[in-house]
Amino acid sequence: MSDATLHATHQNPDDFAVQIADQIESFLVAVTEVAKGDEPDSAVPFLLLEVSQLLLAGGRLGAHEDIVPDERYEPDPGPELDVDELRENLARLLDPIDVYSEVFDPYEPRRAPVPARISDDLTDVITDLRHGMAHYKAGRTTEALWWWQFSYFSNWGSTASATLRALQSVVAHVRLNQPLEELDGLDTDQDLGDEVLEAEAGRVMVQELAGPLGLRPVK
Repeated sequence: MSDATLHATHQNPDDFAVQIADQIESFLVAVTEVAKGDEPDSAVPFLLLEVSQLLLAGGRLGAHEDIVPDERYEPDPGPELDVDELRENLARLLDPIDVYSEVFDPYEPRRAPVPARISDDLTDVITDLRHGMAHYKAGRTTEALWWWQFSYFSNWGSTASATLRALQSVVAHVRLNQPLEELDGLDTDQDLGDEVLEAEAGRVMVQELAGPLGLRPVK
């Protein structure tokens, strides 16, 4: 692990903060650009790369000792930016593969998979990251690191990990020339409860995904 010396007293904490902030800012800018839809042919591979790189920053935050904020109460970072347009743009761009199945907590026994959306996940992650970035840009570096670390454990880390798994699965299906199974019951708008979810998506073939999503199967 390249960051095995994170706890060393000689390491400049400002360097760590700058590196984390740069990785997070890169992710925010990249996903926003992808959502514009200017290059749909490279959307999925690019998102796979960006989420992977973000989780490197998350891993570094997770391995770091607990970060304690300077103030007892969190300063007001200002109004949250609206993400509805970003979510809608991503949903349109990723429509064939937006809905996927996820196990919320792999350590809870007998938990059934639940439906999720990549577009929802990405905007959820972005909301958390922007909150910390507002502190960082206001000069509250420790507060930003605390927030990014806390929300990594409580929300965006697991959300980004699930998204990465879904994106990797899509790329693998296409590159290995394997059709996706029927996406039965993946309806995130329904009340899950104990009811049987209705079949929503039907069979999605690799041939239908490869072109629109910029992927090519292995020859």
